[in-house]
Amino acid sequence: MINKRVDRVLAAMREANLTQMVISDPGAIFYLSGKWIHPGERMLALYLSTQKKGVLIVNELFPIPEDLGIDIAYYNDIDSPVALLAKAVNKEAPLGIDKTWPSRFLIELMELGAAIKVINSSYIVDNVRMIKDQEECELMRKASLLNDQAMEQLQQYIQPGMTEKQVADKLAQIYEKLGADGYSFEPIIAFGPNGANPHHSTGSAVAKTGDSVIFDIGCIKDSYCSDMTRTIFLGEATPKQQEVYSIVRNANLAAIAAVKPGVRFCDIDKAARDYIAQHGYGDRFLHRTGHSIGLECHEFGDVSSINTMKVAPGMIFSIEPGVYLTGDFGVRIEDLVLVTEDGCEVLNHYTKELQVVK
Repeated sequence: MINKRVDRVLAAMREANLTQMVISDPGAIFYLSGKWIHPGERMLALYLSTQKKGVLIVNELFPIPEDLGIDIAYYNDIDSPVALLAKAVNKEAPLGIDKTWPSRFLIELMELGAAIKVINSSYIVDNVRMIKDQEECELMRKASLLNDQAMEQLQQYIQPGMTEKQVADKLAQIYEKLGADGYSFEPIIAFGPNGANPHHSTGSAVAKTGDSVIFDIGCIKDSYCSDMTRTIFLGEATPKQQEVYSIVRNANLAAIAAVKPGVRFCDIDKAARDYIAQHGYGDRFLHRTGHSIGLECHEFGDVSSINTMKVAPGMIFSIEPGVYLTGDFGVRIEDLVLVTEDGCEVLNHYTKELQVVK
């Protein structure tokens, strides 16, 4: 186990007056143990207690040869893993459960009367994971640098006549050559009017001169995710396209400038949203300003108008304002930022100057 991370979770449990919890999310278990286990439909559960030694319950199809520093209880396909877990649980105390645990396991555990009550304790691990340690920050820097390199190569590749899917396929090749471990999410490649849909599904649209092109791309490197968006123009950019691009870029910069310890997420969102609204496109900014990221592309914590949590050093999240003009075009510009002691470090370095690809 990665003891410094487990200790932080146990400390958070004590602060919440919770003596025991079950963690089932493979990403959270990797975060605490350094071991990826992908159990499919089979039960995976890490039981932690502030009063006794924990145990990892895993199907014997996923043997763990290394010493993780925790007891491991194996079961097979004809055993009841929930009954095995129930033996570890203190029946006289509440039990925390994380939000990803399938109801078929939770209901069986409740029917066995394993604890006096169950509560959602996801916030404990989520809050700990929000603050990246030095090793995680360095891995995020490396993943983002790799994404910068991929973005540069992709923009050099695109030309009129290509389909969105062709560009996405090229991105997969670029990532492989750069040594990435795969996508952190399915890339969004959106030409012209398709860019007005923030979550456009990359398809068969053909690029033509005058199109805006949104590249929303990210890869995984050493288990950590990158995410970045740039918008370019093919051949030419109209005055309106240039105007909208400038507005979105300045909104991105305004939000980044607002990031420092103690500032609320909603105030960072407001910095981007107010700038866009002041320039007449407030109703065309259709989503939150950003999301937390790390082992998963979208982790707990977002940059939105309703999140009053204050940011703290070690947090990493996206800043991605956009303007979407239905039937015409869209512009989104996204960077990842790492909160420092006195501001933030922007993890993406690829240019945000308006790019017209000839």
